[in-house]
Amino acid sequence: MILNRLYSRPGTMKKKRRVGRGTGTGRGKTSGRGNKGLLSRSGGGLRHGFEGGQMPLIRRIPKRGFNSRKRRLRQIVNIELLNGIKSKDIITPEEMKKGGLIKDAASSVKVLGDGNISKAIKVSAHAFSKSAVEKIKKAGGEIDIIGDTSSQGRNSKDDKKCPQKKDK
Repeated sequence: MILNRLYSRPGTMKKKRRVGRGTGTGRGKTSGRGNKGLLSRSGGGLRHGFEGGQMPLIRRIPKRGFNSRKRRLRQIVNIELLNGIKSKDIITPEEMKKGGLIKDAASSVKVLGDGNISKAIKVSAHAFSKSAVEKIKKAGGEIDIIGDTSSQGRNSKDDKKCPQKKDK
């Protein structure tokens, strides 16, 4: 392959239409934008969702529910998938990430009890379901609960009760 002799295949590169180059071109004067108004101006155009003054769809549809300030985002792993991880000592979130079970080892991980476990394993995670704990212990394994750091509240005092006011 000679780099200075490379070329595009015919038909793959469409030429950009040059507008505003005289009335004889068919795209002169207003360049196909019409006469005046918002759409003819440079940078002009309607905002996303604008429906010409009609109440937009996003505002016609009712709101539902709310977003909790204390919501915790957890990645979920079923115990059936832990069978495939080859770990010498303990299955940690880092091991789960290497095995492709989770995307981010730094965020919170919950182990659920879907499926069966075939060997005794020691699993370290932020949370476990009751069925997962039963199945892991029944197979002769152990669980290790890591302190959960994925609280999505505004600050750490959201999870704690406020101190009571003292009587004078």
